[in-house]
Amino acid sequence: MDSLVSTEWLASELGASDLRVVDATWVIAGQGDPVADYERAHIPGAVFLDLEDVRDTASPLPMMLPPAEKFAGRMQSLGLGDGSRIVVYDNSPYKTAARAWFMFKTFGAHDVAILDGGFAKWRAEGRAVDSGRETLCHRRLTARADRKQVRTLADMKANMDSGAEQVVDARSTSRFTGEEPEPRAEIASGHIPGAHNVPIARLFDADGTYKSPEAIAQVFADAGVDVDRPIVTTCGSGVTASVLAFALHRIGKDAALYDGSWSEWGADPTTPKETGPA
Repeated sequence: MDSLVSTEWLASELGASDLRVVDATWVIAGQGDPVADYERAHIPGAVFLDLEDVRDTASPLPMMLPPAEKFAGRMQSLGLGDGSRIVVYDNSPYKTAARAWFMFKTFGAHDVAILDGGFAKWRAEGRAVDSGRETLCHRRLTARADRKQVRTLADMKANMDSGAEQVVDARSTSRFTGEEPEPRAEIASGHIPGAHNVPIARLFDADGTYKSPEAIAQVFADAGVDVDRPIVTTCGSGVTASVLAFALHRIGKDAALYDGSWSEWGADPTTPKETGPA
């Protein structure tokens, strides 16, 4: 299974015994109710993965990766387990299927794909939907946390000195430059010094599908990023940084991700901040 699948492909595979479809829609509080939207309409057989619930609730940061055992428990209760082919989709402006994809890969589930164009494209094509909640049998998932592609605050501070990894920020240009204040009052404006800015909207065509690999590579090149050198992605809370990581994966590059992102860096009085364009 490719890491990016079309609506046509998914429609032809629905009902396969090893296929699991997952709605991973997440939005910022006050922007909607993804659970209610899922219950009103979802791709037949899809279960709802609540990204707000599947996080490290012991951390003061908003969306940190959970312990492996918590992730495994939540996925098993959804009927997602070893041997499953998992297709993740969303209906979010933040393209949150990519965050679910990154989590699955981090915890050892390798046969995972994103539905290109998400639920919006599925609905626009008039494809079948179901309502209510899907209930699948509990299935064993062996979660093996592999955090080699996850960066901590200490890693990012060390990188300031070494310059070993290019930092690429997924936030909007106005937040990156500091022209627009951060949504959380306690967090400074700006970006990590030396970072490049690739807002996620640049990675998609008008219909919400990912651009071609060639076009994705050009987006990064236009932002001054050398995709042949190591990259760590960042954003506000680690969610849209996952979109950058997935896009880089599409062009054969394995990027790391700074999980605390600007929620951590921007709130830390000891970290340097920079404003203005890259």
